[in-house]
Amino acid sequence: MTSRSEPGDGPLDPGLDAVMSERRQLINLAYRLLGSLADAEDVVQETYARWYAMSAQDQRAIASPGAWLTKVAGRICLDLLRSARARRESYVGEWIPEPLPDRAEWITGWSGGGGADPADRVTLDESLTMAFLVVLESMTPAERVAFVLHDVFRYPFADVAEIVGRTPAACRQLASSARRRIGASQTPATPAARRADVVRAFKQAWEAKDIDALIGVLDPGATAVGDGGGVVSAALHPVEGAEPIARYLVELRDLAPDMTLLERHVNGQPGLVAEQDGVTVAVMAFDLAGDRISHIWAVRNPEKLRPWTAE
Repeated sequence: MTSRSEPGDGPLDPGLDAVMSERRQLINLAYRLLGSLADAEDVVQETYARWYAMSAQDQRAIASPGAWLTKVAGRICLDLLRSARARRESYVGEWIPEPLPDRAEWITGWSGGGGADPADRVTLDESLTMAFLVVLESMTPAERVAFVLHDVFRYPFADVAEIVGRTPAACRQLASSARRRIGASQTPATPAARRADVVRAFKQAWEAKDIDALIGVLDPGATAVGDGGGVVSAALHPVEGAEPIARYLVELRDLAPDMTLLERHVNGQPGLVAEQDGVTVAVMAFDLAGDRISHIWAVRNPEKLRPWTAE
């Protein structure tokens, strides 16, 4: 990668700032496409490596470096998504997207946060909720790329087509199909303050090991999914139903009586962080149906808890 000039070496590369200013956009795009911050960082690094592997003449011939970087990053992500299906088949247990902390907690809590470029932090919005990311995981790679690029990042279908390798009309159909998946999964939005109250009630019931109270805060058809990645223990299959989930949670509490539960924002929404001896051992995200919890996603895989762990 081109380095900044030292004093007396002449002016800085005039295009460097313009190229590097795209980093935040690329990180945001790659995380939404892959559901993994680590993979997103690798994609952006590879994208810049390809840019700086070109000659200065070839770089100057590119009218819009930002569009070129996005196209390359999108294609790398598409290739990773296609290969991820095979990798996920060998993944031990359920796979859940990597959870992200609130901005303030990221800055103070992540071992890399203090010295990290602010552009590396992902912008949290409605397209980053765990429920949204989980639905993205159900899409085909082409659907996911077409939908995220067009509906989330507002790229025209002509540009999306160059990345996906299909016609603009085909990309429009892909995005439409993805949109239907999103629509079918959505439930009426619960106000943020109410979401926080429900998660707090869940936390208090779990701490008290009160099965009846847990059942009361869970939707009868609730589902709990755990991701240990085969590294730490987690339920290999989703636990379904309010009472089975409540009893499972109480059993976990009995196995880890020293576990501390902290209210934190997970992917922009109220969630919980479990700590033991000051170390984050699980991050939990929730989705609600009305005033009850309909989905619980618990990430225990240490590889996915890097932004939550201070060193």
